[in-house]
Amino acid sequence: MSDVHKEHESPIKTPKQLIAVVIAAFLVPIVVIILLVSFVGHGAPEGAGSTATVEATNDRIKPVASLELRDANAPRVYKSGEEIYKNVCAACHATGAAGAPKFGTPGDWTARLGQGFDGLLKSVLNGKGAMPPRAGTSPDDVADHELALAMVHLVNSAGGKLQEPAAPAPAAPTAAAPAADAPAQTQAAAPAGASAETGKRVYDQVCAACHAAGVAGAPKVGDKAAWAPRLQQGMDALHASAIKGKGVMPPKGGYAGADADVMAAVDYMVNASK
Repeated sequence: MSDVHKEHESPIKTPKQLIAVVIAAFLVPIVVIILLVSFVGHGAPEGAGSTATVEATNDRIKPVASLELRDANAPRVYKSGEEIYKNVCAACHATGAAGAPKFGTPGDWTARLGQGFDGLLKSVLNGKGAMPPRAGTSPDDVADHELALAMVHLVNSAGGKLQEPAAPAPAAPTAAAPAADAPAQTQAAAPAGASAETGKRVYDQVCAACHAAGVAGAPKVGDKAAWAPRLQQGMDALHASAIKGKGVMPPKGGYAGADADVMAAVDYMVNASK
């Protein structure tokens, strides 16, 4: 019986032991919590993707877009050939998509180098193969000079020895627009065929790459049968499809200009296909 009694005896036999156990019961959890907080607070890595750095915070809260105001009469600042290549040309020339000669691959350019600067630039401006005229850009966004710089950068990456062209001379300042309340006879009216001319220009630059040959199911210009079911949708629907994109056609066909220009190109194709 004495052995059984000893097994059930409490290990706390004195008041001092009881006090020590009570204090330990409070202190141990507190120490553990402090250690956990310290570990979590100082254990975050500082590097790529870290949310604890000032740079990362600034990246998260910076605006998603910015507004850039330009003076129409200020001299144009041209981007470098490398910048234009990355923004416009690399989509095809970096991978050789659609048969485009690859950047930095001499074998792809051997047969093309004989065309010289003028011949190669003409292909860029007029389009060739699957590449639309001006690589799908607008003269307002990318100047001919910038396309020439990008072409030189691309060709020289594959062993070409082309020289970068000199920047064109600044254009003369444009005259101020007439005031809204100026006499009607002093305000020049827009040419009657301006919209048709704009439509043809945008078609030649962007749309013809697919609509001239019916690439990827695009209705060919002049093919009345292909356009008949589309004309039944009405012009508003055709305009909306062109601006928003449809099927494999990207929004606005990849055109960087105004929606009105794209609508004018649709009108041009429709009028040529009735």
